[in-house]
Amino acid sequence: MGNTTYESTGDNIQAQLPDGSTIVYNMGDIAWVMTSTALVWLMIPGIGFFYSGLLRRKNAASMLWVSVVVLAVVSIQWFFWGYSLTYSEGAGKYIGNLKHFGLRGVFEQPSVNSDRIPALLFCIFQSMFAAFTPSLAFGAVAERARLGPIIVLTFLWSTLVYDPIACWNWNSRGWSSRMGSLDFAGGTPVHITSGSAALAISLYLGKRRGYGTERLAYKPHNTSYVVVGTVLLWFGWFGFNGGSALGANLRAVRACVVTNLAASSGGLAWMLWDWRIERKWSIVGFCSGAISGLVCITPGAGYVNIPFAVLFGVLGGTLCNWATKIKFFLQYDDCLDIFAAHGIGGIVGNICTGLFAQAAIAAADGRTIIRGGWLDRHWAQLGYQLAGSSAAIGYSFFMTTAIVWLMHFTPGCRLRTDENSEIFGMDETWMGEYAYDYVAVDPELGPRSQAQARSAQ
Repeated sequence: MGNTTYESTGDNIQAQLPDGSTIVYNMGDIAWVMTSTALVWLMIPGIGFFYSGLLRRKNAASMLWVSVVVLAVVSIQWFFWGYSLTYSEGAGKYIGNLKHFGLRGVFEQPSVNSDRIPALLFCIFQSMFAAFTPSLAFGAVAERARLGPIIVLTFLWSTLVYDPIACWNWNSRGWSSRMGSLDFAGGTPVHITSGSAALAISLYLGKRRGYGTERLAYKPHNTSYVVVGTVLLWFGWFGFNGGSALGANLRAVRACVVTNLAASSGGLAWMLWDWRIERKWSIVGFCSGAISGLVCITPGAGYVNIPFAVLFGVLGGTLCNWATKIKFFLQYDDCLDIFAAHGIGGIVGNICTGLFAQAAIAAADGRTIIRGGWLDRHWAQLGYQLAGSSAAIGYSFFMTTAIVWLMHFTPGCRLRTDENSEIFGMDETWMGEYAYDYVAVDPELGPRSQAQARSAQ
């Protein structure tokens, strides 16, 4: 560990590196990325509340459990080798090495992606992305999975799926990054990866009891949870996209502006599509659209001009809304529409980034140089975006499928729960706790619930 000194002005930190050289960090940049880390952290329980509100009452607490447990497991995995496998300086085209195992050698030296902030700060910031991604994907386990094996799944999936894809895209040595694919804040590593994984998990788990009947044609049990979750996500997304500029600069400001515009236009677009059918002004529809708009703008937030944010949001809210019909066509049970919102939304965002990215916008941070997209007459950029998206879809889907089936045949690790547990709900079966003091008796329980009531008297 080298020596660290603070300039008398209080604006900069001078750090002496092990090789004797000195590097200067701006305290404003450090403060903004630290703030962004906390904002992204809020998104993880936010997705738990959002998912919880969309489900039936008897499964509400289990989604809250998934979000916080995934956060804890990934934090430990990231400390052991997740950061090193993703961002080590000696990484190959597909995966890093164990140079920074246990965060060895990660302190005041500059991060692999920016010399404006220390590696340790970059590490904790990126750990929030690593935890948020499986929190999105594992909503696919809703209402029909044992909770214990999710701990194992999280550790394996983060190591074998998220870390390699993040390395491809965000480590300067990764093949997608070297090819020239543009992904500012996670269209591919976060959203396409989680959406494809959710599709794989949904196909593995199969349909819930009562699929295709009136029993599963329920409305979200707690609209307030949906709104609270959306508020936390929207609020946190300012750090998600704005913080990805890795400094307090004009690029970060622009990223925050387009983030808010895309969320707003996406929410209105989805809500209007629902109104066309139901003639009701749905707050759940607005929240779904806002998140779709946020997903869509994520890869392009640091590359596109402000007016295009409205287009990103409208396309996200519209196409993700339409994509919710895919599950009926293909007959799989993705009860939270994760593939539609995050998989399709991430693909749309990547394509739009290839079309509308501009070199002048990326250069607003004073250091990023790109060739831009179609607006800058760089026609190959769309091909790079499609190549990166396709690789992530295929790898995430097939690797997730392999992991869940490996666990299926491993004693104690089978993910799928039994029918009786589905009837009573994941909260009672696997937690013995509830989201509320009062839980309504499910009609599925029938005579058994009445007998239990009589025996309790």
